[in-house]
Amino acid sequence: MSRRPLDIVILGLSLSSSWGNGHATTYRALLRGLAQEGHRVLFLERDVPWYADNRDLPEPDFCDFTLYGARGDLDRWRDRICRADAVILGSYVPDAIMLLDMLADWVPGRLAFYDIDTPVTLQALEQGDAEYIARRQLSAVDLYLSFAGGAALERLHALGARQARPLYCAVDPERYRPLKVEKRWDLGYLGTYSPDRQPGLDALLLEPARRLPHRRFVVAGAQFPEDIDWPENVERIEHVAPPDHAAFYNAQRFTLNITRAAMRASGHSPSVRLFEAAACGTAIISDRWPGLEEVLTPGRAILAATGAQDVERALLMPDDRRETLASTARQIVLDHHTGRARARTLAGYLGQLTARTEIMA
Repeated sequence: MSRRPLDIVILGLSLSSSWGNGHATTYRALLRGLAQEGHRVLFLERDVPWYADNRDLPEPDFCDFTLYGARGDLDRWRDRICRADAVILGSYVPDAIMLLDMLADWVPGRLAFYDIDTPVTLQALEQGDAEYIARRQLSAVDLYLSFAGGAALERLHALGARQARPLYCAVDPERYRPLKVEKRWDLGYLGTYSPDRQPGLDALLLEPARRLPHRRFVVAGAQFPEDIDWPENVERIEHVAPPDHAAFYNAQRFTLNITRAAMRASGHSPSVRLFEAAACGTAIISDRWPGLEEVLTPGRAILAATGAQDVERALLMPDDRRETLASTARQIVLDHHTGRARARTLAGYLGQLTARTEIMA
C-alpha cells in the first residue's frame, strides 16, 4: 500500500449536482475521505444543462473541481492528467468510450474505470457494449473498480477485465448523523424514479400505505410519472438536496431501501442510501438480495421484506427494538463503510498500481 499522498484525476458523471443521480453523493463521500487522508484530487465534470440548473455543490472545498464543455477542453488539463499517479473515469460520463481510448494513450499503466453501475454494465456488456464502455476496452483498463462484489467480479474477469476490485459506495458520517427532529413519517423512501424499482416501491410502500391508512408515508425523488396512483397518506416530495438528507432520514421511523433489478439479481451491490440511512440512526427495511447479510445482518441490523405483510409487521415493532436495530446498523456503517474507510481502500489499490507502473518505467 502506498504511504505517500497521491495525485488523482477523476472524470465523473457529476459532483456538483445530485439531481436525478446517485453518483454525486458517492463521489462526495469518497473525495472527502481522500482529502482527509491527505490525497489530492482533480474532479472534471462535463457541463450539461440538466445539472447546470440543479447544482447543490457548485464549489466543493475538498478537491480541485472544474467543468468542461467538450473533449477538446480537456487539453487544458492534459499535463496534470499525464502527471497524475492515477486517472479514474467513471460510468455514465458523456462520450466515455472516446475518453477512455484517449486516456489509455495518455496514461498507460495508471488508468482506472470506476463503475458505479456494475450490474447494469455487465448486462449491457454481455449483450454487446455499454454506452459508456466497450467490451474491447476492458483489457485496456489497468484497474476496474466495481460497485458490486461477489460474482460480478468473476463476470468482469470473464469479459476481459485484467484487474477487478470492489469499491462500494460510502457515507460521510459528519453529514449523515442522528438529529433531534420530529418523527413525521412511519416509512419513507428516497430515490429517483426507475421502472425496475417501481414494483418494489408498489409492494413495500404503496400497498402498505393502502392497508394502513392511519400511518404516514413519504416518497422523495425526481422523475416519477404523473399517472402513479399515490395513496392519500403518502406525501410526495420532488427532490431532497443532500444537505437535507439527514433531517429527512431522521424524520422517519423506518426508511425503505429498494434495489434496481440488475443489482438485486447480481447481489453484493449495497446502495449508498443504505449507508446514509444507517449513519443517521434510522431503522431500515430492504428488499432481499444476495450479499445483504455481509453488509447488514437481517433481523439484527436491518429488516428484509418480500411483501406488504413484512412491512406491516415491521411498522408494529416496539420503539425499543426499532432503535436497537438502527443503532446496530449505525455502528457497523461507522466501522466499515465511511468515505474515509473507502478512501483508504482506494489509495491501497492505486498505490499498488502506481508502484507497478514505476517499476515498469
